[in-house]
Amino acid sequence: MSIQSVTRMLLTPLSRVAFRPIVEGREHIPLDGPLILAANHLSFLDSFIIPLMTPRPVAFMAKAEYFTGAGLRGRLIRELMTGLEAIPVQRGGHRAAQESLELALDLLHRGGAFGIHPEGSRSRDGRLYRGRTGVAWLALASGAPVVPVAVLGTDRIQPVGAKLPRPGRVTIRFGTPLRFTQQPGISVARARRQATDDIMAAIQTLSGQQPADTFNNLSLTP
Repeated sequence: MSIQSVTRMLLTPLSRVAFRPIVEGREHIPLDGPLILAANHLSFLDSFIIPLMTPRPVAFMAKAEYFTGAGLRGRLIRELMTGLEAIPVQRGGHRAAQESLELALDLLHRGGAFGIHPEGSRSRDGRLYRGRTGVAWLALASGAPVVPVAVLGTDRIQPVGAKLPRPGRVTIRFGTPLRFTQQPGISVARARRQATDDIMAAIQTLSGQQPADTFNNLSLTP
């Protein structure tokens, strides 16, 4: 049994007790083959709760700092990230972010499922920010379907700055898969931007968040 399977087996029942999740649309998640989950981002908790509520393992991107933390809390986070097969991404550089996307693309080519927050970092005001085009780069390069995901309530359970989550209820909504292909006569940059905007529109429909017309300046991914 893999580390990821053991982690899911241990944490899934605990998360159901602590967060009483309402999960909608699980039937939209293909059980095999390459898959991208594109979700809004309100809390540190998002990248943990989504994989635990899916019927198959999902690897998310995570700040590289989560893999190097000191002390008991740092070690716990590191073990959780490793157990969930999170892909580390460095802050502050396009090249580093691109390397993380290439690791994700390799996972997709092997038939795995990958989760990404196109906003890049947590929304501090509850609005849904514009998506970075890394999600479209992955979708067009891999041919994988993109399932939009909305997570609600995690910002109350573990708001920005809180060290530990508190009990509460979260809702996770999985939408209908979207597929994208490069169309003739359309530039690659335009195709990526349009696909990203379509993904963010689908997330907004699921979440009901107020859309922001700007990018989140704390973004981790392109």
